[in-house]
Amino acid sequence: MDDDFVYDQKWALNYEEFVRLHGKTAEVLDTVNFLERYSSGRNALELGIGDGRVAVPLSERGVRVEGIDNSDSMLQVLAERTDMVKAWKGDIADFRSEQRYRLVYCVYNTFKVLFTREAQLACFRSVAEVLDDQGSLVLELDVPALEGFVNGQKITTLFVDHENTILNAHVHDPLNQNLVSSLLWFSGTSVRRLPHRARYVYHQELDTMAELVGLKLVERWGDWAGGAFTEGSKRHISVYSRTSLLSGTFSSADLR
Repeated sequence: MDDDFVYDQKWALNYEEFVRLHGKTAEVLDTVNFLERYSSGRNALELGIGDGRVAVPLSERGVRVEGIDNSDSMLQVLAERTDMVKAWKGDIADFRSEQRYRLVYCVYNTFKVLFTREAQLACFRSVAEVLDDQGSLVLELDVPALEGFVNGQKITTLFVDHENTILNAHVHDPLNQNLVSSLLWFSGTSVRRLPHRARYVYHQELDTMAELVGLKLVERWGDWAGGAFTEGSKRHISVYSRTSLLSGTFSSADLR
């Protein structure tokens, strides 16, 4: 992750409210239930841990959770929230640890913040080095939604209620699969501008990256509750491991 682009104090101050409005707070229980199974109650590493939205409740289940983030502001929010989770500043594209983890996970499109294919592949390599022999990598990513661009630009509406209007203005670079965006948040008489950028990636490309570092797809779901991944899915939860782990895979009923 480039040092000149981090989710700075503006994001840290607004992140909790943003994820609540975007529906992510409501699904934390399903997320934690899913991740707890793959951690086998042992330890986990979160890439892009942020304010601990997922890491804190997972740690409360008895999982030893650690995390990496490149934002001092986000790490400060996490430190003020709990002392149960060990987190450090670092680059999720290139990290090392003497510890070996049963689970490494990266949620809510954080993987796409890695702005080049090389950085995304480097992240897979780093993960492969820190997973234990039975470990799993879990990624949550949106399915790229590229319709509606005109001359490489479009504006989408993320949320509207009687107090808030949240828009996203995008510029698309199809050659590099990049989106450079500004989130515009209107609330009362105030306007907040939160910049972000991403390299979108299709699930087939993810599977190829995993294979290049010795991991392979075990399962793919349409949501944290174990819904099927179909051609109409807007996101996926993908699970990779060193082995097929046939005895350790779960049905959708197990995830409820």
